[in-house]
Amino acid sequence: MSDERHRDYAGAKIGMWLFLFTEILLFGGMFLLYSVYRLKHPQDFHNAAGELNTIIGALNTLILITSSLTMALSISATQKGHKKLSTLFLVLTILLGTAFLVDKYFEWGAKFHHGIYPNSPELLTYTKGKVLFYGLYFVMTGFHGLHVLIGVLILSVMLVLVMKTKIHKTDFIKLENSGLYWHMVDIIWIFLFPLFYLIT
Repeated sequence: MSDERHRDYAGAKIGMWLFLFTEILLFGGMFLLYSVYRLKHPQDFHNAAGELNTIIGALNTLILITSSLTMALSISATQKGHKKLSTLFLVLTILLGTAFLVDKYFEWGAKFHHGIYPNSPELLTYTKGKVLFYGLYFVMTGFHGLHVLIGVLILSVMLVLVMKTKIHKTDFIKLENSGLYWHMVDIIWIFLFPLFYLIT
């Protein structure tokens, strides 16, 4: 039985890594597209990046880095059999993920308020390079935000399973795989932040 369970765990982890690989390929294609357009319109990209709120971007970066720490601590606590501690860190991770989404909502809301959104009349008056920059900004950060939302929902399910002791120190593969997904989401943002907010 233990050997069969071990094989199941190994298969589940391999399956998660394959899924993460496809996600990295997807975002990698977007990063490649970004690089091509940035090379063609360096000044426009620089000017458009200057219109983004670097403080909000930095705050979101801090939020996600902290959430990766709390996620890792939750998994570690589960492995050591500390259910309450694992629950606490998992709740913190969910709250941090939610804070990221709220922060992003207000950031996007400010842009929409100023008439800057895909195909808006205001945006179409900009230079081609700035239009491309904002198009990539909304697509890439929006797609990333969707992944954060999915992650928050998945972690909420994991929270219920931990509280019901369906996940514990001898059976934590679901939580561990959820953590891998969450770390991937965090790492992608670490690349998005400098590309959109710190362009020189």
